Amino acid sequence: MIPINGGDFSMGSPQGEKNRRTDEGPTHPVRVDDFWMAEMEISWDVYELFLNREFDHVESKMGNVNFDIDGVSSATPPYVNYNKNGYPMINVTQYAASQFCKWLTAKTGHYYRLPSEAEWEYACRSRESTAYSFGKGTKIIDQFGWHKRNSEGQLHKSGMKKPNGFGLYDMHGNAAEWVLDSYDPEAYIVWEKGVQNPVKKNRMLYPRVVRGGSFKDDPDRLRSAARGHSTRAWKQRDPQIPKSLWWHTDATHIGFRIVRPRTEPTKKDLHKLWVRPQKEY
Repeated sequence: MIPINGGDFSMGSPQGEKNRRTDEGPTHPVRVDDFWMAEMEISWDVYELFLNREFDHVESKMGNVNFDIDGVSSATPPYVNYNKNGYPMINVTQYAASQFCKWLTAKTGHYYRLPSEAEWEYACRSRESTAYSFGKGTKIIDQFGWHKRNSEGQLHKSGMKKPNGFGLYDMHGNAAEWVLDSYDPEAYIVWEKGVQNPVKKNRMLYPRVVRGGSFKDDPDRLRSAARGHSTRAWKQRDPQIPKSLWWHTDATHIGFRIVRPRTEPTKKDLHKLWVRPQKEY
């Protein structure tokens, strides 16, 4: 986990940014608090500790958050095992990513969750205002990220490219990453005058935001301000009725990384930013 000092930044992309989309504006001032962020996307071998649950009752030094680990729902096995040690965990739903955070919280006593969209962009930019954390153009993008033109259509092991200014790897490309927010193309209009620690959440299962672009995307979708979102097509080949809470059969480009806020929520607010299960038929 990399410590990220909070602060103020301009979220979204300015009018003149190349390949800008309308849902990235207007730019607006945002303040985020201090947090830690995972240096890399959560890997398969790490997520399998949650899948297998073999170490749930191995005693370890605990933090301040205390609740029963047996109360955390277990994930079902994936339909297709893409497991490669050190490679990003993929095909995962937002709920499954959030449940990993809940399990890790119960296991360690420290509070973990998905980043908000604002936290993610702040961390990706690493205090830079250009289109990418490394500059305004794509001349050196191959040094920092995997995308459609250099990935050979494949996911790659984490940490093979240069990190951004905060020391975070693969913020541009490889696997796109879940954040907390529901997708609203007009969210930034509401926040135009400025906002602190924003999170946009509603009860609709689709669409929800992913960030960073992936190995399947053109370089412009790897920009710091670029916004992606989930669709029902990501479960098109799911054979279950109801469809799985845990897996997106057709989202081989979607993973996640986690954050730990410096200020932990109160016990009453502990569950507010964990994703609730929602069946779909």
